[in-house]
Amino acid sequence: MKTEALPYAADITALHDRLLALPAWPATQPAPEGGEVGLWVQTNHRNNCLLWAEEDLARRTTVADAAIAANKRAIDGYNQARNDATERVDELLLVALGLVDAASARTDSPQSTVPAGARLNSETAGSMIDRLSILALKVNAMRQQTARTDVDEAHRTASRAKLQRLLEQRQDLAACLDALLADAAAGRAYFKVYRQFKMYNDPRWNPQLVAERQGR
Repeated sequence: MKTEALPYAADITALHDRLLALPAWPATQPAPEGGEVGLWVQTNHRNNCLLWAEEDLARRTTVADAAIAANKRAIDGYNQARNDATERVDELLLVALGLVDAASARTDSPQSTVPAGARLNSETAGSMIDRLSILALKVNAMRQQTARTDVDEAHRTASRAKLQRLLEQRQDLAACLDALLADAAAGRAYFKVYRQFKMYNDPRWNPQLVAERQGR
């Protein structure tokens, strides 16, 4: 990592690939690198990997409905944890960049310390890192398709073409992340923590869960 707080995108993509290559990942995970930011980048990636596996399982057609329901519930949990980790990455990066008051960073109303004239970037650094994690999973899965022996050459050729496009997309996104962090460090740009407020996971806000609790 570039520093404990501000990573290079190349370090993040290398970490994603390295973790995917570990035989026991994501059931077990190594000690995180890069301080607290690195911890939450790894946590985000782990939950994306767990989510990916559950999404595959949820598409099965020859198992009992109860098994699919269990997959769907697991998906909700991993998706919530993935989003929580993304928000935590944004909080830490904004504090490190001096763009938010540290004491308020984790609240729903963080106090901005953005310099005058800085442009607002619609996508956050954390969400870009989350997308890089998903792209790492897609690259890994498509690379496996190129090596399959139970399909014809047309399938492998098509998979190689898709792999190259995925690699290009990941390279483009990585460059955009580096540019955003550089501009933010220079006072030219900023982003905000955008709370996802996943209401369906919260029994206080999901109307169906409220009704269940009230016996309706």
